[in-house]
This record gives sequence, C-alpha cells and structure tokens, in this order.
Amino acid sequence: MAENAKQQLGPVMLDVVGTTLDENDLRRIRHPLTGGVILFARNYQDRKQLVALTQAIHEARPGVLIAVDHEGGRVQRFRSDGFTRLPAMRLLGELWDRDVLGAIKAATDIGFVLAAELRACGVDLSFTPVLDLDYGESGVIGDRAFHRDPRVVSVLAKSLNHGLALAGMANCGKHFPGHGFVKADSHVDIPVDERDLKEILAEDAAPYGWMGLGLAGVMPAHVIYPKVDKNPAGFSKKWLTILRRDFGFQGVIFSDDLSMEGASVAGGVVDGANAALAAGCDMVLICNSPDKADELLDGLKIKAGAASKASSARIEALVPPAPALNWEQLQDDPRYRAARKTAETFASA
Repeated sequence: MAENAKQQLGPVMLDVVGTTLDENDLRRIRHPLTGGVILFARNYQDRKQLVALTQAIHEARPGVLIAVDHEGGRVQRFRSDGFTRLPAMRLLGELWDRDVLGAIKAATDIGFVLAAELRACGVDLSFTPVLDLDYGESGVIGDRAFHRDPRVVSVLAKSLNHGLALAGMANCGKHFPGHGFVKADSHVDIPVDERDLKEILAEDAAPYGWMGLGLAGVMPAHVIYPKVDKNPAGFSKKWLTILRRDFGFQGVIFSDDLSMEGASVAGGVVDGANAALAAGCDMVLICNSPDKADELLDGLKIKAGAASKASSARIEALVPPAPALNWEQLQDDPRYRAARKTAETFASA
C-alpha cells in the first residue's frame, strides 16, 4: 500500500457482520473515526476465508488495526483448519504450582503459537493476557485467569507476552484494575466491587505496575469500585490517571465493548464513548451492533489536536511493523514447530 494512502487512525474499533465485507462494512471501515476492526467467531469459516477477509479490511483501510479475543481455552475465536487449540490460562497456573520453570517456558511457547498463527492470517493483535486474579468467584473470568497470586499472574503474563513479541505481536492486559473478585458478568450486568483502593492496588492491580513497559495495551473493566469512584473503571478519570501516572503506563487504553450492560451507566453509545475518551481511553470498542456503530460514527465529535494525535500514534504502534510468515512458511519454522508441541501437550492432557 502506498504510504500516502494511510489516514490517521481514529478512536473507534468496530466489527464486521459476516465472513466477507459488504458495502456497509466498507463504509464503516473507511470512516475517518475508525481505527480498528475486531473479529469474532462468526467472521471465521476457514483459514483461506480469514486471510481474504483481513486482506480486504487492510485494502479498504491501509494501516487499520485488526484485533480479536483469542486467549485460549473457551475464549478462542478460531479453532479449526489448523489453528492450535490453546489451553485455558489457569492450566499454566496449575503447572506453575508443580514446575515454575516449565510454566514459564510453556507460557512463552503458547504466546508464540497464538501470535504466529494469527499473524499468518492477517490479524494484528489479540486482546490478551487476562491479568485478573482467580478468586474462584467470577464465572465470566474463571479459568481465563492464570492464578490467584498476582506475582504468579505477572510472571506468566510477561512470559506469554514474550512469546507474542517473538512473533511480532503486541499485547493488551485486561481488565484493569481487576474483574476477578466480583461474581457479576459485565456483559449482562453492572458488577460492583466494594473493596477499598488500598486492597485493590495491593492485589488485583499489582500486575499492571510490576509488568511496566511489558504492557503495550490495557483494557479497563466495566466494574464499579464505589469506594474509589462512582464510574466503571473504563469511564473513570481517577482510575485511568492511576494507570498513567502511578503505574507509568504509556500504551493504548481500550474501552471494553460499549454495547455491554456494564457500559450502560454511561448512557447511550455516543455518551459512553465521550465519557471513556474524556476519562483517558485512546480507543473505544463497539461490537455486535451495527446500528450502534453507525450511531457512534455519526454522533462522535473528535477535535483534532495533540491528544487525538497522541492516541492515534499509540494505536499505530500496535500494528506490527514487519511482515509475518504466511501459513505454509510457518509450518516450516522450527521455533513454531517446537512451540506448538508444548501447546499440543496441554490439549491432549
């Protein structure tokens, strides 16, 4: 693509309807406010189709960030036609309890496989790792979490991120400052965590501080912590200031999906996006609702300036700078073959 064909990336990440792009998809992707596209299982038929879809997205909007929730376990959007079945992250935590160094190696290997396979199909970013703690209470987090101990979570997540980086992919820790303590699912409810700031910072939020420059992106939780702020973390200037100022985070802050019930406290989708951006988010997600995506693109007003340019630059930094191996080349890569054996060991256990 010609360099001059690229536009500044906007603050909206949206999805597409099916396995190919229709005119409405293309219109939304080309909108100046669009900076990213998130894919789901409904967008996947097989690898050939996925490659064609990502190529079409990149052709429609050169430089746009293509992302997916592809963590392993029950949150893995692409599972067939050669994609490795990745383990739930709790299995790495359980391995840690038996074999610390084995768990560190496995996390790196699995991160490499995860990223290498996605990049071979034109996907730029996976929203992983989950940094929530495994309190055994949250059904929506559950085995997506590495461990109850924030120190273990930090080391395993950093090892997973190392694997992602070796395949040329950035990362996104979620859900800041922590979703694991509450039972309610923010997709369908508005979770409330009654703990005080000191306890949350000492436990759930600790990995965000310890991982430092190792985090490229962060997604806040649609959880309200009333002893800290009345707003969910993704709409809270106080929480996002803690992330930027106290933890020194310099990467991209993504809002979670504005169509989720946990975002409803901010009002409609445009109000929610404005609140998230005003609080400090760089990019807002709107998923599974084309009508709301149109409402957001039509109604969101962004003033050009230093803040929007800084956010766009952060988002652009997540787009891999170097081309990836294609699927056939990947199968011949000795690093990939070795790492895949590790992942397949978990799958067969």
